[in-house]
Amino acid sequence: MTTAFITHRDCWLHDMGTFHPECPDRLSAINDRLIAAGLDLYLSFYDAPEATAEQVARAHAPGYLEELLANVPEHGIRHLDPDTAMSPGTMRAALRSAGAGVLATDLVMSGEIENAFCAVRPPGHHAERAKAMGFCFLNNIAIAVRHATEVHGLKRVAIVDFDVHHGNGTEDIFREDPRVMMASIFQHPFYPYSGADNPPAHMCNIPVPAGTRGEAFRQIVSEVWVPALRNHNPQAIFISAGFDAHYEDDMGSLGLVESDYVWATEQIKGVAEDCGHKRIISILEGGYALSSLARSVVAHIKSLADL
Repeated sequence: MTTAFITHRDCWLHDMGTFHPECPDRLSAINDRLIAAGLDLYLSFYDAPEATAEQVARAHAPGYLEELLANVPEHGIRHLDPDTAMSPGTMRAALRSAGAGVLATDLVMSGEIENAFCAVRPPGHHAERAKAMGFCFLNNIAIAVRHATEVHGLKRVAIVDFDVHHGNGTEDIFREDPRVMMASIFQHPFYPYSGADNPPAHMCNIPVPAGTRGEAFRQIVSEVWVPALRNHNPQAIFISAGFDAHYEDDMGSLGLVESDYVWATEQIKGVAEDCGHKRIISILEGGYALSSLARSVVAHIKSLADL
């Protein structure tokens, strides 16, 4: 079995304007680095399908997708908030991004592959049940997890989120669903200014101050995340893989490096194996310094693929 790499050219169509950090060049940088590292020879490549309205509706409120589609401009850019804007290609990209997670779930659950990385944009973990925000429109990880629980019948699922920002949308969607445990680390106080006050018992949120580096991150993973994940005993693990906690990324103020992401990936793989499977679905979230993003993603994929 191999590691899947799932993407689609439609993910390049979303454009929030010149100089916006969440830009199509993010995926180009990842692809270029992947080829330069020779990883393209060892992965199974898949085109992401578009998520269906039924798949989206499992995670989002009734009418939410229709509202987004109605806001797509014929030309130019339409802002939903100061950070989050739509272009004519936005929803084509967003539906492919959500569909990538669904396909990855199907591939992993069928045993065709062991794990998957979805190189997609726009990201998703800030998208709440009925609200787009923080560069996000559809919550890709939540749509994939709901596909795992409602279609594949999984009773226990875990989400690991190491983006520099709290995944408020993911927490919003699964707040009342104890089947879905979430382990996250995020800079605090920092956008979206959530996650630190009275999270549900199945949300293992660890806020950290600006300047936190790899040693403290690894301690949290070892002493908090791993025991909590093992206690939940998930039948599959989903990763909200944001790489903006890298020390080169000025979107945040944390200090992780590639070796920290590799180490964390190995810990997550160990938990999956301890739980009697190797099912991991990783979906790109943040990461805006192109060089560190590409290096970190390739290091993460190499770890997933045992290379």
